[in-house]
Amino acid sequence: MRVARIVLFFALLIFCVTPWASPPIALALGLALALTIGHPFPQRNSKATKILLQLSVIGLGFGMNLQTVVAAGKSGILYTAATIFITLLLGYLVGRLLNVDRTTSHLISSGTAICGGSAIAAVGPVLNATDEEMSVSLGTVFILNSIALFIFPTIGHHLALTQKQFGLWSAIAIHDTSSVVGAAAKYGMEALKIATVVKLTRALWIVPLTIGTALAFRRKSTRIAIPWFIGGFVLASLIRTYVPQIDWSPLVTAARIGLTITLFLIGAGLSRNNLKAVGPRPMILGVLLWIAISIGSLAVVMRL
Repeated sequence: MRVARIVLFFALLIFCVTPWASPPIALALGLALALTIGHPFPQRNSKATKILLQLSVIGLGFGMNLQTVVAAGKSGILYTAATIFITLLLGYLVGRLLNVDRTTSHLISSGTAICGGSAIAAVGPVLNATDEEMSVSLGTVFILNSIALFIFPTIGHHLALTQKQFGLWSAIAIHDTSSVVGAAAKYGMEALKIATVVKLTRALWIVPLTIGTALAFRRKSTRIAIPWFIGGFVLASLIRTYVPQIDWSPLVTAARIGLTITLFLIGAGLSRNNLKAVGPRPMILGVLLWIAISIGSLAVVMRL
């Protein structure tokens, strides 16, 4: 049985490298694997996913002009600040209304406000969150991420959103960087550029969020997980801008393939235990926050 799982895992992994595999398809295949025969290497999945995602994001930088990066970063900074504050406030209020414990409520709110699993992973140690609290929060955010990756491009096309509008909306309303980039890549290259930059700018807020969490919860320990790969993305964009005579497209192609594989691994890393750990109240909290931010940010970007 284990041999069959390993063979099927690598067969699907190889398929994700082919032109027929898109980010949503890769995620769906990973989910199907996880919920049927299971991941053959579950202990190694999380680390591999994190490293591959970071390298893929850096690789995408080789396809973006620095001026585009700066312009997109400026255009999204006000939306980022406003939505982070509103999400954290709503999370606190709705969490109390639903009687979700304060730690889980703050973890879900942080993941919704900034960048999903990365924010939860950064804030969790500051809160001394238990494994169960982390699993519930990560499971909630992951499920909503998976849904967003499938439905956001469809909604965007139905509403005739421009590339800029969809890029901004996906970066604000979708939790994890991987799903943001996956949804934007399906929508178009211009949307991908804008969404990637705005999401990475948003990820920098992990630092003040972690410090603010330590102060609000009166924790003396402020271990901060700084997303260093964002610097790699900016450096790659800098190289692409000032060394244009070199064809950087193979690196960009490799990065997009890496992202597709990342989404497959994320899907494959889900387990039935993760699903069972997510109770109804944390899930309701996550869904309500997600809907509020999605609708609110959509209303704003449609005016652009």
